[in-house]
Amino acid sequence: MELEVRHLRVLCAIADTGSLHKAARQLGLAQPSLSTQLRRIERALGAQLFVRTQAGCRPTPLGLAVLSRARPLVAEFAAIVTETRAAAARAAGGFQLRIGATASRAIPGWLRLLRARPGPGPTLQMNVSGNALLAMVAAGRLDMAFVHEVEGSPLRIPPGVCLRVLVEREPQFVTLAADHPAAAQPELSLADLAGDRWMVDSTVDGEWDGLSRVLRAAGLNPEMLHGDYLTAYSLAATGEVVTVSQPTAHPRPDLAIRPLKGDPIGVRLLLAAHTEAELDEAYPELEEAYWAVAREAPAYREWLKRADPRDARDGRALPARWATAAGPADALT
Repeated sequence: MELEVRHLRVLCAIADTGSLHKAARQLGLAQPSLSTQLRRIERALGAQLFVRTQAGCRPTPLGLAVLSRARPLVAEFAAIVTETRAAAARAAGGFQLRIGATASRAIPGWLRLLRARPGPGPTLQMNVSGNALLAMVAAGRLDMAFVHEVEGSPLRIPPGVCLRVLVEREPQFVTLAADHPAAAQPELSLADLAGDRWMVDSTVDGEWDGLSRVLRAAGLNPEMLHGDYLTAYSLAATGEVVTVSQPTAHPRPDLAIRPLKGDPIGVRLLLAAHTEAELDEAYPELEEAYWAVAREAPAYREWLKRADPRDARDGRALPARWATAAGPADALT
């Protein structure tokens, strides 16, 4: 068996995720198929590259040496493929931007603005994992990805991927039933929700760990349930749980969306691509789309109006950016 670039991608994915299951999901493979590939690679090299344990997979010393050579090769090959395909498509007038994204209400507006350009419109691939999307950009399977990074749980940025920050720190709000006793307040503390159960989508990179850290720091140890956010919002509406939500979340009559005092939960919003030039092509439309949905979200609009421009030192989303995109902040009523 001769090693190929795809085999090196397999090794990088296993090392990055620390798990055969997660690596298989990232690569779009069945786990048994990935396990078979890894055994073949190890037989071809004549040595074990990963130690398998109940906690996952970790590279052996030889595995680390192989990975140090594999990563730049994978990144370089992906860049060659991506740049060649893009150049050929542009020359033929048929370039189609391949976008990946984690969940955001800004995405429909972003796509609409991009599709207003001449030529084929972009394609979209959604994924709850920002790390998986970044790996797809690095591998040349996506041209760019819009992802969020939970504070305290940094994403793994592959070699050869450029980043541009849309919002350095977006505050995360809480969603609860409209008739919840705490919903009468315009701003909540975590202590106001001490008796509630929380539901979090643990498949979203960093969400579970990030919320757990914040609750522990507040001296709270509530029951936490695993569940996707569609289910979480449905259960929140009946008072079964409370859940974290993006500040741009669309209001519903049966739900209340409230900021948390001190903004203890934050995420960084990032656009990733292969080059700065590629970021230049799509970032302005993303920025416009994001601040358009921010303007439509009542709780976020009020938060932005109260925010102090001096908070720039703390990396918050700012009225200055808001004013650039939507007019003077004090005119938003």
